[in-house]
Amino acid sequence: MARGRAGGRPSAALPKYVQISEMLIRDIAAGRLPDGTRLPPERDMAAELGIAVGTLRKALDQLAKKGLLERVQGSGNYIRARATVSSVYAMLRLERIGGGGLPTAELLSVDRLAKPVDAPEFGSSGEGWRFRRLRFLDDRPAALEEIWLDAGLAARIEENEVSESLYLFYRERLGLVIMNATDQISIAPVPDWGDSRFSMQAGEMAGYVERIGRDPDGRAVEFSRTWFDPSGVIYISRLGKGYQA
Repeated sequence: MARGRAGGRPSAALPKYVQISEMLIRDIAAGRLPDGTRLPPERDMAAELGIAVGTLRKALDQLAKKGLLERVQGSGNYIRARATVSSVYAMLRLERIGGGGLPTAELLSVDRLAKPVDAPEFGSSGEGWRFRRLRFLDDRPAALEEIWLDAGLAARIEENEVSESLYLFYRERLGLVIMNATDQISIAPVPDWGDSRFSMQAGEMAGYVERIGRDPDGRAVEFSRTWFDPSGVIYISRLGKGYQA
């Protein structure tokens, strides 16, 4: 069993170029970078983001591989929006009001415990790995997260292994892919284990999401709950082009 230190710690950071590419993907999805947008010159853009030009070019390479960027010789880099794109944070539905926001997370604790009695059935073990985190968007505290993973899928988890993207951690360290998830959105009181940096106090009514995550065989293996501040954060799910009721 591994426990987070008081005040939490940043989860293992994704490479900077991945962070930048994910930020741009979320901005494209939110409409903050519409189709056809010409990006600033690379040196100017890198300076604005506080990164090296080489790091920016690696991030833009990721966008180009996903079909989200067109490089026009002598003219510049242009956004090419698409309905669906693979992304590390494809299942993260929280955004800042106005769209987007670079996701990061600080791990507050990791514990192996009996599953909560009020949780729906998931996995085969009576125990689960409980991750508690403070979620940030653009370095601003945005949500409290409590994620339970069936303990039968991992005999041991060390906190220094845990990535900012749990789904990436599951895939790379545990060989587990969360193929789909069902979310229920409502309101609920902020829990008493929260972090003082979160803008809402224990007991205040916050936006609330319960999620069941399923593996490729359709088995429920993960249960999570998220409390977010609706004054600065929204939950949003976008449908692909061509959807008909």
